[in-house]
Amino acid sequence: MKAKPGRASRRARAAAGIAWPQRFAALAATTRDRRLQSFYAQGAPAGSSLLKDVPMAALDIETTGLNPARDEIVSIGVVPMSVTHIQASASRYWVVRPDGELKPESVAIHAITHAQIEAAPDLDAILGELLEALAGRVVVVHCRSIERGFLDAALRMRTGEGIEFPVIDTMELEARLYRRPPGFFAWLLGRRMRTESIRLADSRSRYKLPRYRAHHALTDALATAELLQAQVAYRFSVETALAEVWG
Repeated sequence: MKAKPGRASRRARAAAGIAWPQRFAALAATTRDRRLQSFYAQGAPAGSSLLKDVPMAALDIETTGLNPARDEIVSIGVVPMSVTHIQASASRYWVVRPDGELKPESVAIHAITHAQIEAAPDLDAILGELLEALAGRVVVVHCRSIERGFLDAALRMRTGEGIEFPVIDTMELEARLYRRPPGFFAWLLGRRMRTESIRLADSRSRYKLPRYRAHHALTDALATAELLQAQVAYRFSVETALAEVWG
C-alpha cells in the first residue's frame, strides 16, 4: 500500500513550500515572547530528513467547541515519540481554564467538569512547559485545523502573536486513501468519491489497533502516535522523507 511515486512527489513539493528550518530561524529573530523565542530557537527538521531520524511529539487538544475564533482549549496532551518508539513515561497532560463557561455538550464529550476548570491554570501559565515539550520536534496530530488552529488563536489572545509549526496530520494521511475522487473510468460509471470514515477511532481500526476511550487529550495523543507508526509501517517506511508526510 505504498503511495504512487508521481502523487507522492507532488505532495513532497507542496509540503516543501515552507522551508521550516529557515522559517523557524526568522521567527526566533522576530518574535517578542521569550517562550516562543526559545521554541523557535530549537529549530525544525528539514523536509529531506528521513522519518527514522525525526524527533516527534503527538499532540491532542480538547476544546469547548470546534471554532477557534469563539471556542477555547480545556485540556492538552503531549506524547514524545518517533516512528519506532513512544516515550509514554515522558508524556504531559494539562487541564486549562477557558475564559468562558463550559458548554454542556462539550462536557458530555470530554468529561472535564466545572470543578476541574475552576482549579485549573490559564493556558498562559503552562505555555512555557507546553512549548518546551514540543520544541525541536515535528508535531503529530489527527486534524491539524484543531491543534494548530486553536493554539494559534489562544496565543494571539495571550501574547499578541500566533504560533507556526509543521505537523504530520494522520487524518490527512488517511484522507489521501479514503477521500480521493474516483478515477476517470470510475467517474464515467457514476461511482462516487470514497467516503470511508477518517475519524481517529475508525482510522485505527483499519490497522487493527485497540480501541481507547475517546476525547481524553492524553489518550488521544497516544492513539495518534500509534496510528502514525502503523501508517508508516503499512504505507510508507522509516526511510521515507519527512516532506512526503508533513504539511
